[in-house]
Amino acid sequence: MVELVVGSRASQLARAQVREFLAPVRERFPELVIRHRVILEDGDLDRKAALREVSERGGGSAFSTNQVTALLNREVDVIVHSLKDLPTENPDGLILLPPPPRADVRDALCGATLAALPTGARVGTSAARRIAQLLHARPDLRPERIRGNVPTRLARLKALDAVVLAAAGLRRLDRDADIAELLPLDRFPPSPGQGALGIQIRADNALARELLAGTGDFDTDAAVRAERAMLAELHGGCSVPVGAFATTTDGILTLHGQVTSVDGTRQIEAHSSGTPAHPEKLGLAVAGLLLDQNAESLLTEARHTP
Repeated sequence: MVELVVGSRASQLARAQVREFLAPVRERFPELVIRHRVILEDGDLDRKAALREVSERGGGSAFSTNQVTALLNREVDVIVHSLKDLPTENPDGLILLPPPPRADVRDALCGATLAALPTGARVGTSAARRIAQLLHARPDLRPERIRGNVPTRLARLKALDAVVLAAAGLRRLDRDADIAELLPLDRFPPSPGQGALGIQIRADNALARELLAGTGDFDTDAAVRAERAMLAELHGGCSVPVGAFATTTDGILTLHGQVTSVDGTRQIEAHSSGTPAHPEKLGLAVAGLLLDQNAESLLTEARHTP
């Protein structure tokens, strides 16, 4: 009997992502026995502390460390992550497979459109990038840090004027009706890897590699590799306001990178294009263009902001 043990976080969204990823695998291998194991992360257990504090306390990512440990300990064969939650470097012995086709990369404003929000409106989000981008677009807004799964954050609309969530997560949970506005990519590029799944296995697991071969999408893989290479060169993470979006058109890969100050008053952007065969090279090039515009001063400020 051939068995594949798949791990993920416990949320409804994590479970939906596992179902989405496994659907073509089940179709291709109908006799394959697949077990799903839920793994709680520190960021799921502690929803009050800042994500940076949770990550530093646990010595890794707030939303992936325990899953990675289970994979390294051979308790699971594959982990299905939200790619934007993963550090840009894989632990020794682990690799990322090319991800399936990407879902909607945009951020969604729920509760009201940006233009309709009154002066001084309270907008919920815990992401440094989203806070900075909102303040750049509307300095009058009052961002409030909120944590929790998608339904929990949507429930905060009872006390807030709006909340910002990833469109991909809302749509994977059939919550399209909660979207008031999809924020435009030219002004609000998402977190690197947003909308894509991170499929992580052990490098020595030949069986998992064989079973999951063919699930990846070339254009999505090139795009997220460029975005993550840019983030890595900037030494960024979830605590810095960095946005990136890459797309392939007519065989050309184009990357838009953005760094915003924590208070939204300054914003640096860069664009470049290259071949999708070498996405990391493009990511490094765009990071260099941002650093040439003194992006490091904004990043340093963000790293020292509670």
